[in-house]
Amino acid sequence: MTFRKVLLVAGGTVALLAVAWAEKRPFRMYPSMEAYDEVELPDDWRNPAEFIFARLMYPQHPYARFGRPRSYGGGSDWREGGTSWTQDYPRADRHFAQALRRLTRLDVRSVEQPVNLDDGDDAFNYPWLAAGEMGDWKLTDAQAAALREYLLRGGFIYLDDFWGAEEWNRFNDSMKRVFPDRPIVEIDNNDAIFHLLYDLDDRYQVPGQWALSGRSARAQGDGATPHWRGIFDDRGRIMVAITYNSDIGDSWEWADDPNYPEKYSALGIRIGVNYVVYSMTH
Repeated sequence: MTFRKVLLVAGGTVALLAVAWAEKRPFRMYPSMEAYDEVELPDDWRNPAEFIFARLMYPQHPYARFGRPRSYGGGSDWREGGTSWTQDYPRADRHFAQALRRLTRLDVRSVEQPVNLDDGDDAFNYPWLAAGEMGDWKLTDAQAAALREYLLRGGFIYLDDFWGAEEWNRFNDSMKRVFPDRPIVEIDNNDAIFHLLYDLDDRYQVPGQWALSGRSARAQGDGATPHWRGIFDDRGRIMVAITYNSDIGDSWEWADDPNYPEKYSALGIRIGVNYVVYSMTH
C-alpha cells in the first residue's frame, strides 16, 4: 500500500468511526505522576480533529513499582490521576501528537484524551489506545472484558515501559484475563507494522530518561534485551502491540530535551507513527 493510500484509508476510517460511535467524553486532565510543573494547554486544544491520542487509565496493582499515589498529587483513587497510568502523561502524548502532525497528513488533536474502560462505550470512540508502566496495572474483570471486546471489534492498544520478569508477570496477570486463549508472541521482523511508513529493521533498546546515567538496574539482567511482542486476532491483525524492556514513552516525553539522545527519540517516534498508521489501516 502506498503512503498516499495509507493516509486516505486512515482519514476515511476516522471519519466513519466518528459517525458510527458514541459521542466522545469531553477533554479532561489529571495530575501526573511525573510531578511536572504546570503543563500549559496548547492554544488550539479545543480544536476538533480526526485523530486523538487516547491514553488508557487503569487501576494500580497493589505491588506496583510506583505506589503512594498521594505523593504525586493525586488521591487514593486511580481515577483521580497521580498513579502509574499517568507516567509520561501528558508531555509524551502531546509531543507525539505534534510528531504525527508533522510526519503524516492525519489531522491530530494537540491534546490527549484519558480513557476509562468503566465509562460505558467511550473507548470505542478511539481506534488507538496507549498505556505505559504496564507492570503496574491490575484490571478488574469488567475492564478486562471491556478491553477484549474493544480489541476484537477492531481496536488497537499499544503497551510500553515495563522491565524484567517481575514486571512482566504482573502485566501478564491482567493480559491473560483479557485474552486467556491468545498467546503473546514476538512480532516477526517482516510484519507490516515495522514497514508501513518507516522500515524499522534496525530496532534497538530505547532506555528511559532515568537510565541514561547508567545507574539503573532496571535495564540490566532480565531487563537488558528489548522485545517487540503482540497479540493477533483470527485474521492475523495485531490487536495488542507491546514494547517490553524499552521506554518508548520517554523517547516522546523528552524529545525536546537537548540532554536526551536524539537517536532514541528518532526511533521511538518512528515506531509510534508506524503503529498508529497500522492501527488505522488494519
